[in-house]
Amino acid sequence: MLPSFLRLAAAAFLSLAVAGCTSTANSNNTVMAGAPVNSADGIVQSTAYAPTDAAGQSKLAKPYFISFRARNAESYGHTFVVFGKFDANGRVPYDSTGTLIPSMTEVAGLHPASTSVVPYMLGHLVPVPSETGASDGDTERAYLLAEWTIPLTAAQYNEIVPYIHKLQARSPVWNAVTYNCSAFVADVARHMGYQTPSPLHLPKEFITELREMNT
Repeated sequence: MLPSFLRLAAAAFLSLAVAGCTSTANSNNTVMAGAPVNSADGIVQSTAYAPTDAAGQSKLAKPYFISFRARNAESYGHTFVVFGKFDANGRVPYDSTGTLIPSMTEVAGLHPASTSVVPYMLGHLVPVPSETGASDGDTERAYLLAEWTIPLTAAQYNEIVPYIHKLQARSPVWNAVTYNCSAFVADVARHMGYQTPSPLHLPKEFITELREMNT
């Protein structure tokens, strides 16, 4: 009995060392990875931006974008994607506080469906229920560790967004080793024809290597 318990504990410790989307204390500039956005805390929930005929008249040849991102958290971070429409200057749209403008952007990422640390701990051993929208900190530029933003035409945008929504619908569980936040993002990148690194890389290294492999 004891050896089995020790092996289980060792496996959990190894998972904590290599996989993403969980949390431990790090610095004052941290948030709980995967914690659902709470509008009561003053964080605005992102909503999808759908191209219109008027939007298609933008002067930019590629007025839309997808951004593969890693952000800081209380441990090793979180990997996710942001997609939507560039602002008038051809940049990812932020407001004056450094928060993504929700009417122009949408966030997708895989994380446990709880603000409690318990599912994160269990998720290193067994799959746990997930959420696939924005988590606390995803919309704030201050927490970014790495990003790779790709401009898109309206046609490209209209092709990838339905795929992301379908991926969200068929991703009911999160596990730190078998299917974590980086694995979710890797599925999006592969659908777009990009090479992807191992999803067991730390989020910052995952996004950095993803960019380097494809540029």
